This record gives sequence, structure tokens and C-alpha cells, in this order.
Amino acid sequence: MRESWRWFGPNDPVTIDDIRQTGATDIVSALHGIPTGDVWGMEAIQQHQALVETCDADLTPLKWSVVESIPVHEDIKLQRPGHQKYIDNWITTMENLAKCGIKTICYNFMPVIDWTRTDLKFKLPSGAYALRFDQQKFAAFDLFILQRENAEAEYTLAEIEAAKQVFDEMSDNERTELTNNIIAGLPGKMTDAYSLDDFKNMLANYKGVTTATLRNSLFAFLSQVIPRAEALGVKLAIHPDDPPRDMLGLPRIICTADDLEILFAAQPSPANGITLCVGTYSSRPDNDLPGMAKQFGSRIHFSHLRGVTRDPKEQRSFYEASHLDSDIDMIQVIKELLIEENRRRLQGLGNEEIFIRPDHGHQMMDDIGKTVNPGYSGIGRLKGLSEVRGVIRTLAAQIKTNHEQ
Repeated sequence: MRESWRWFGPNDPVTIDDIRQTGATDIVSALHGIPTGDVWGMEAIQQHQALVETCDADLTPLKWSVVESIPVHEDIKLQRPGHQKYIDNWITTMENLAKCGIKTICYNFMPVIDWTRTDLKFKLPSGAYALRFDQQKFAAFDLFILQRENAEAEYTLAEIEAAKQVFDEMSDNERTELTNNIIAGLPGKMTDAYSLDDFKNMLANYKGVTTATLRNSLFAFLSQVIPRAEALGVKLAIHPDDPPRDMLGLPRIICTADDLEILFAAQPSPANGITLCVGTYSSRPDNDLPGMAKQFGSRIHFSHLRGVTRDPKEQRSFYEASHLDSDIDMIQVIKELLIEENRRRLQGLGNEEIFIRPDHGHQMMDDIGKTVNPGYSGIGRLKGLSEVRGVIRTLAAQIKTNHEQ
């Protein structure tokens, strides 16, 4: 596997020199300063690439290999008049990246918001901090802070009462913090933070948009992007919706194995692949991650290796656990990815290695108290990378031995 590390650019508290020391060989990055829908020009891509790849001769070089993400403009998702220019710009950006040798592209098709958490510093028994999604807090935000129209219809009476109690017990500062956690511009989102009114207006744009409507918008987008990706040798890797279920009245369309089957039936090209985000998919209990790694192995171009622990009393609530200590059999997931790589190698497919990265590490040790991108502190991800690296090396040796015998 190709060990990669996400870097948010020159303002990232974790520097390129820091990353070099982790042993990762590849960088996952994006041009976060360019507004959604605009073209990433060749000069801007090359400048960013130089920041990653230029180093002294006595240092280990890094390579910008994966883009995460080229954001998809909301007008494409809504198929508004004039949205074609944004599809054209997305394709031009993809072409420019390919000319620079960057040919694995992670993207998502989530309406309005990127990944959503209620707590960005949930204290663990170890004293470290994790990201958390608390369903009751989220409901309190939806019902009593956002006061979304007709939101009550999506909750049971017991859920509404529990959310009201949570809301009543919050201070004004806690309510503000919860709001910011949910609607602020989080890492991976390339727009400015929304105000509450802006957020309401964005949600209102999706009134009447169904799962089928949004899915058709994705298929229409891919029908234009995929032929060009095939010609360029680009691999597209769609990221699942996070959390993987409908929320805030918004439809979600990449949540389960069934959703992926629908996607690949509509767009069967090998260029049409996935980011196997283990933590996201496993935040709903009906997703079998080792099974999905096996089922969709040929489609996996990129993988986020992280785990979550769900609340046994409320399965929609979860916190981001240590990489090997969660509700997921991470070892079996990694084994399936290695088996898939071996299959590609034996069939002479070329470029058989799957890009993986540790995702959403805990804020711990000397990183506590530092300003970090939520989920992307250095030490926690280094711990996660070290853990999964040990599993990879052990399993790879076993698979190789078994094959030789």
C-alpha cells in the first residue's frame, strides 16, 4: 500500500517536514484557497506541487499523489440553469491535475455540508480528545437552534423531548459552539463558514430534492466526467456521506453497499471508483466493512483507515476511536485490501497499490492545547499510521508466504 498523509497547505500546523518524519511517502492535498467551481490553473497546481515535492538532496522526497477534494458546486447537485460551466471547470481542473501527474481524485456529492460532528474535542478516558457525533445534541441543534421547518416530522416524540432537555441544559456558549461545530467551514470544505441564516437558505434550496433527484444529478455529472477521466488515466474515488444517512432534510446517496451497487450499475467504468472511508461507512451498523472491502475491491482507489465506536444505546451516536480499537475489524479490512492489491499484481494490471492514509487522529500529548485542524493533529495520526503500518507489514508478509507456498 502507499502510505499517504493529508496536508492542508502552507498554513497547516503539521508541516511537510513533519510529515516526512512519519515515513509516509505520498501527500493528499488540495488547493483550498480556490473558490468552489473555479478552475485550478496549471500554475497554481504546480506551485502547490513544488511546496510538497521540492526538498534538499539529502532528504526523502514526498509526492503529491491524491487530491482530496475537488469540490462539486451546489449548482451541479441542484442542476440549476448554467451549471454546465461548473462541470466544464471541474473537468478542466481534472485535466490540469493529470498533466501534472496527479491522477487519483477523491470527491464527494454531499449537499450543503461536508462531514459533520457535534464535538470537536470529546475527552476520552485516556485524556486525549476525539471527534464525536452525538445524535441528541444534533437533534437539539436541528429542532431548537436552527429551528428547521418541519424538522419535528423526522423525530419521534421521545427524541424531541430528549433533545429539548439537552438544549435547555446548554449554556449560550455551548449552543454557539455546537452551531459552529456543525455549520462552520471544516477541513476539506473550501468555502467560507456559513452564518445560521445562510445555512437555512442553503438548506431551503434543497426543498423537494429527493434521493432519486440527487442521484440523477450525480449520474449526469459523471456521464461527462468519466469519459475524460478514462482518457487521462484518472481514477475517481467518491467519498461516502458523513454521517451516512439523511439529515437536516437533505438526501444522502452514498451511504451503503446498495448505494454503491446502484452507482456502478449506472456508471460501470473502471475509472468510477470509491474512497473506502472505513470510519464513515462503519458509523452505521448495517455496513460490513470487511465485506465491502472484498465486494468492491476492484473499485477501491483510496482508503481512509480509521474506526468509530458507536453508542450501544444510540447507534447514530459515535466517537472516533483509536485506529485498531473500534467497532470495525480493521485488521480484516486491511487484509482484504492487500488481497486486492495482490490480485491486481498477479493480473498485471499495473499501479496495483492502494493509497491509504490514517484519518482523524486523536489530539494528544504535546498537541493538546495547540491550534490544529479538527481531527488532523500530528501525533494522533502518527500513532494511527504506525499501528496500521504494523498490521500491513505483518499481513503482507503472510500473504506473500502463502502465495509462494
